[in-house]
Amino acid sequence: MTSRAARLLQLLEALGGRRRPVAGARLAEDLGVSLRTLYRDIATLRTQGADILGDPGVGYLLRPGYLLPPLNFSEDELEALALGARWVTRQPDQALAQAAERAMARIGATLPAATRLSIETSGLLVPKLRETPPDAPWLPVLRHGIRLEHVLRMDYADGAGQPTQRLIWPFAMAFIEGLGMLAAWCELRRDFRHFRADRVLSLVDTGERYPSRRHVLIKRWRAATGYGSDS
Repeated sequence: MTSRAARLLQLLEALGGRRRPVAGARLAEDLGVSLRTLYRDIATLRTQGADILGDPGVGYLLRPGYLLPPLNFSEDELEALALGARWVTRQPDQALAQAAERAMARIGATLPAATRLSIETSGLLVPKLRETPPDAPWLPVLRHGIRLEHVLRMDYADGAGQPTQRLIWPFAMAFIEGLGMLAAWCELRRDFRHFRADRVLSLVDTGERYPSRRHVLIKRWRAATGYGSDS
């Protein structure tokens, strides 16, 4: 870990767990740095997403719930993260692609220049798909629905191209060689169903939480279908 990265981590640790603001001068003294360096480090952490309240002369407080940034990843771990982020940018979910780019930018900002250049030019590339996946503006709705365990109203085209409307309880989404598959409990069929992403016409979040927890649905789905298991 570089001295700068170590210092940022120490600053987060110094702020963590405090219920009251701590003066900048006190933090600078504890870390053995100047006030100017401390202010610069706080500004850096804020750009990385740390919710640090306060100003010079007032004191600083780190709001709870913030996860430490990846300041001590190995180069192998960083290459794996970069490769995964590049794969996400090839998917039709533009919001998720942009989130991956922002995440890698945050990680890169904490790295020394030589390490950042090494990761950016690692040579580990994700090729373009043979066929460009169709635009799927509903994917953020799906992701949020899975995350919040919400019932979604879906307009879907069946195998004959006929539109149908269903209420589903989504719990998983898979990307297989550019073809997305959505796994959900279908209220219409009263059973688990797999829906092709290229046949989804629209998704609307009803705002209602479905009665089962997501992990329970996944367990039942695995038992019923054998999908998603390690065997």
